[in-house]
Amino acid sequence: MKEASIIPLHPMPWPEVFHLEVESSLFIPLVGATVRAGFPSPADDYISGRIDLNSYVSSNPTSTFLVKVVGDSMIGAHIAPGDLAVVNKDRKARSGDIVLAYVEGEFTIKRYELRKDGAYLIAENPNYPPICIQDAEAGRIWGIVVGTVRSFGA
Repeated sequence: MKEASIIPLHPMPWPEVFHLEVESSLFIPLVGATVRAGFPSPADDYISGRIDLNSYVSSNPTSTFLVKVVGDSMIGAHIAPGDLAVVNKDRKARSGDIVLAYVEGEFTIKRYELRKDGAYLIAENPNYPPICIQDAEAGRIWGIVVGTVRSFGA
């Protein structure tokens, strides 16, 4: 039996999505020691193996995708503009999860919080008020944000 879903009356603008390359053969060396942010250690020059970034960011690449973050509403959760949010569509949202949701015609990333009076989408920036979802038609969770990828321009 398949779970019923809601078909929107209006087409939804899908955010820019990047899919993980499941069959990637690109592995990046993983250094076997932790890195101190202070003094560099010459003993840390040993490589312990290689890491596949797809496997690192997702345990289920077929249900995972990336979206580019715009705006600063989640800066308190260390999700910054320009980051790529790793979204897993396979997991069901639990209160406290950071989610990708579709609300009032837009996609947004917020912390999902279930309260007695409804479901809330909470920003991690005090400049943004909580969004209360009291009607199932008013919002939809598309996936759980399970990580972020940030480039410093290298």
